[in-house]
Amino acid sequence: MPMSRPVTPLLAVDVIIEMTDRPDRPIVLIERRNPPPGWALPGGFVDLGEILEVAAVREAREETMLNVKLKVLLGNYSDPARDARGHTVSAVYIAEAAGVPLAADDAKNLGVFDPEHCPELAFDHRLIIEDYLRYRVRGVPAPLRSGDKISE
Repeated sequence: MPMSRPVTPLLAVDVIIEMTDRPDRPIVLIERRNPPPGWALPGGFVDLGEILEVAAVREAREETMLNVKLKVLLGNYSDPARDARGHTVSAVYIAEAAGVPLAADDAKNLGVFDPEHCPELAFDHRLIIEDYLRYRVRGVPAPLRSGDKISE
């Protein structure tokens, strides 16, 4: 009798793109074309057979038309309530890019923002930006989270 496949969360990647050719390294956000609406980090689902880092570079390119260089994995975000569409786990990378970003694919609009002054964000991207700001100051990755407990 064949073993049934377990039901698991969907796997996604998100990318914090620092614009290295601009003062203070602002970041790129997209305004989502598809539900849920709002501003978000560029990202999306990992394709079957795809390496996480390859997916991150691909999603960044598809939504911003930028060729990014990944620097570091900020952290993994897995709260079952982070995405109203269903349990989605996201690996979040910090990347660098230069040039002119353009909204494409799932992005209906795009903006470059000071990470301390972002618009209202979809999903748990406000939390991710807070972790990123801590990384910029202290050089530490996102804290490990276990329910309501945080380890640093």
